Amino acid sequence: MRRNSALDNGTADPRRSAVAEEQEFLDVATARRDRLADHLRAELSAEALDAVEQARQRMLRQQYEELRRASEGLVFGRLDGLDGTVRHVGRIGLRNDGEDGEPLLVDWRAPAARPFYTATAVDPQGQARRRHIRTTGSAVVGVDDEPLDGTMTAELVGEGALLAALDQRRTGRMATAISTLQREQDDIIRAEATGPLIVQGGPGTGKTVVALHRVAYLLFTHRAMADQAVLVLGPSPRFLEYIAQVLPALGETAVVSATCDTLLSNVRVGRDESRFVAEIKGRALWQPALENYVTSLLPRPRALKLRWEGEFHVIPAAAVTQAVASAVQGRPYQHARTAFAEQLHHLLAEAVIEQRKALMDEMEEGFEDILARVDKGMNNDRHFGSSSSGSDVDGLFSEDEISDLRLRIAGNATIARFVEAWWPTLDAETLLREFLTDRTLLARFAPRLSPEEIAAVSAEPAPWASSDIPLLDALADLLGEGEAPQPQGEFVADHARRQRGWVYGHIVIDEAQELSEMQWQMVLRRCPSRSITAVGDIDQAEAAHRHTTWGQAVQAAFGDRWTAAELTICYRTPREVMDLTEPVLKNAGSHNAPPRAVRSAGIAPWTLTVTPAELADTAARALRQLRQRWHDGMVGVIAPADRIAELLPVLDDVPVLTATQAKGLEWDATLLIDAQGIAAEPRGWNGLYVALTRCTQELGQLILTH
Repeated sequence: MRRNSALDNGTADPRRSAVAEEQEFLDVATARRDRLADHLRAELSAEALDAVEQARQRMLRQQYEELRRASEGLVFGRLDGLDGTVRHVGRIGLRNDGEDGEPLLVDWRAPAARPFYTATAVDPQGQARRRHIRTTGSAVVGVDDEPLDGTMTAELVGEGALLAALDQRRTGRMATAISTLQREQDDIIRAEATGPLIVQGGPGTGKTVVALHRVAYLLFTHRAMADQAVLVLGPSPRFLEYIAQVLPALGETAVVSATCDTLLSNVRVGRDESRFVAEIKGRALWQPALENYVTSLLPRPRALKLRWEGEFHVIPAAAVTQAVASAVQGRPYQHARTAFAEQLHHLLAEAVIEQRKALMDEMEEGFEDILARVDKGMNNDRHFGSSSSGSDVDGLFSEDEISDLRLRIAGNATIARFVEAWWPTLDAETLLREFLTDRTLLARFAPRLSPEEIAAVSAEPAPWASSDIPLLDALADLLGEGEAPQPQGEFVADHARRQRGWVYGHIVIDEAQELSEMQWQMVLRRCPSRSITAVGDIDQAEAAHRHTTWGQAVQAAFGDRWTAAELTICYRTPREVMDLTEPVLKNAGSHNAPPRAVRSAGIAPWTLTVTPAELADTAARALRQLRQRWHDGMVGVIAPADRIAELLPVLDDVPVLTATQAKGLEWDATLLIDAQGIAAEPRGWNGLYVALTRCTQELGQLILTH
């Protein structure tokens, strides 16, 4: 923090431009960053000799990676306070050299940086001016100043910088947006993480930006969260590839990215499925159905007869009943089985001890009779005279002998085989296949399914479909499974990625409107604290489920215990395109007002009418023209699913996707083919809404005549 001489004196230095001034600061900050990085690199060159040092080096390596990745956009903002202080805001926080350690650069996530995103002329929050600093590499290329004293008002924070960023060509990868976040976005990013937060946002409102930057903010603010990692769930592998560089660029490594289909690392989706069956399998009814099914597989208590060292021993039914009840309480099937086996080992050891003690008692009674007769004879024999009588054998086991017996029973293969036969180990995949293909079981444990629905589910082929993954996850959780050992030196995200039962510190879901009720259960299972942020647009929902409101979507998982938030401003999609969406939303049955577009691309959407026979040639020609106009940007093609195969051979080197596949992506220009065909698909008006709003500049449509 420093004093602003220009503000103090009321005059600007004529010999120095604002760009030169910020270049000087950037050079100082870069040099400081480089010195810190060199120091950490030297620290990391030392060999870690023990676990403590390995943990320390993991922390240092994370700090080093954060510094290394901060080379681009290290400094992007400045706040000039009414009191004359100056704070520079950047990708990371840096302190000055020296003992005082005064802040040189404020981390964008720190409380001191918040006015950079939230101060306005109406509410300046102690600030006189906000400056956006644009850099390329190590060079400052421009600044945008916003007086916060009421002399100039703007609808957007850093309007010039924001619009400049939006006008930049797309690269096929999402970039960070820490320099251009808007107030309503920042409010959600910094919201408390105490329960489910559901964020509704239409196209172009920055849902994904908010979701990812919230991860970075939470990991910075709540350091303990990094010990548990954060899970980011996206709608598709293509989407995860699109956002892959954002969090590493923000210095975050304690993050696992996945789709609902890839959450089970050892299971792969092997086929598509009908929407009819997908909707059935997505219902919440499967959770209690599977719970009751697994409960029915528990062994029924009875007296157990076990053989040990040639002798049979009976464990009474009452003892077995009590052992089963104790083992099952609060445990999944396999863990309960292990707990029961341990109790059975103790019960058998007690039975062995009791039987041997009884045998010793019988022997001792017989021995006492013999001794009594001997004593009588001795009393008549003056040679022996009076003497004590008794035996050193009392039939009791020492503690060491009892402990040894229990260990031998626990390690005995015959006893283990007996437990396995009576309480068998179960495999989730095998068990689910048996359950889903058995109409009798389905009718018994899922009585809310109709005969038609049971027939459809039971007729499904063997490879797993997407809707089977949540059922497998639920069943694996009910059965329980062993944890793989954690390799020494492994980052927490790598460990979490391999563990089905890992509990995350927070979960962020993008395109959350697509999740079924059973997929929401998957999410809740991985974060029982319910520290969850879900962003999406319910009007873009295309999944097979029947939810049309967020309340319907999350009722089964959260009930009414969730918080709603909304993004209302469309930054990305131009006004010319958003003006086309009102009738589409109406046909989709939307309950929400569309977001308000704040920018114009100056390019009117255009249409060409073609016959099916002309489609391929016209599409290829239109695509060539778009690519010429946006040669240094990105162009994408969206078409109905039944036209993709026809178009792929003639539209090479560009994404040719269905509306569902395009969800969450953006391009400079979109070529939309056969809008009527998309609208005719299941939930097609929602899909058309997605397709129309993927561009940041130009939209062209090919309309088919039929």
